Amino acid sequence: MAKTKVAVIFGGRSNEHDISLISASNVIRNIDRTKYEVIPIGITKKGRWYFYPGDVDGIQSGEWETNTDNVPAAILPDPLYRGIATVNGDEINIIKVDVVFPVLHGKYGEDGTIQGLLDMAGIPYVGCGCFASAACMDKNFTHKVLEYHGIRMAKSHAIRASELDHLDEFCELAEKDLGYPIFVKPCSSGSSVGVNKANNTEELKNAIKLAFTHDRKVIVEECIKGRELEVAVLGGAKPFASEPGEIISCNDFYDYDAKYVLGATSLKIPADIPPEVSSKIRETAILAFRAIGCFGLSRVDFFLSDKGEVILNEINTMPGFTNISMYPMLMDNFGIPYSELLDKLITLAFERTPK
Repeated sequence: MAKTKVAVIFGGRSNEHDISLISASNVIRNIDRTKYEVIPIGITKKGRWYFYPGDVDGIQSGEWETNTDNVPAAILPDPLYRGIATVNGDEINIIKVDVVFPVLHGKYGEDGTIQGLLDMAGIPYVGCGCFASAACMDKNFTHKVLEYHGIRMAKSHAIRASELDHLDEFCELAEKDLGYPIFVKPCSSGSSVGVNKANNTEELKNAIKLAFTHDRKVIVEECIKGRELEVAVLGGAKPFASEPGEIISCNDFYDYDAKYVLGATSLKIPADIPPEVSSKIRETAILAFRAIGCFGLSRVDFFLSDKGEVILNEINTMPGFTNISMYPMLMDNFGIPYSELLDKLITLAFERTPK
């Protein structure tokens, strides 16, 4: 029986490029090679696509980019081909693929762009579709959709780069409505890149200006005092949610360094919370997953306030798959080990887009 051809796409132009390399390395190492043939496709930080025929260790280290056997590659949008074209000199070859696993975090990978391309190409892919990916990537729209469905989130306001002439008025509104401290975030930047905590007007203005170096729209949110919990959701028409895990950050808040650099952040799986609170968080995660149209997988992040309130923070449609990432660890605790998880995700891709 022929193996299913899985194109694993990694790297990308986002500020989470290096995390994608680690995630993809883990995915490739853990995928069941008796069932799947892996076709590694790397994207450089400048946006160049290559078919990478080298060893998986070269991906995580970043050495893959200098491999002399790399061949320029691109997904063909014409559904007649359902494959990837490689260009070697004057010769063009088409690699047929059955499914794509876009292990891409942040912009151009988690924001609906590659999902739209794959929809055009008629190629099944792991994870959420175009709309859900875009809506979850833009924190402002996540608020709008989920709050419409009655899901509690932190109070927030958004400002666009074109509105910077009114920054003083915006800050005055934020101070009055949210109080200090205030969290400032680029609307569409993942892994807490560009996120800062402001304690006064000067810090708020500086944090907003810094966030604008990462995005054209910035969101400011009230500070929720409490615990940070995360849930892994898996499924299609009938999704299920894992037990919540807790993040105990080594920093003032769970920023990029706390996630990936400093290494002192600890994860507690499952979180030590009352059963009724766990149930409410899991139910809310599934409600949010369905409300915004997610499919396949998502990691849903929550705050459990000091008052015992369950407040949804954000939804990550392609969470990290590194060896310290919460999503695969939560699923492993749920009884689904890494390799089996990958198999389920690929199966779900075909469930949404039949062969």
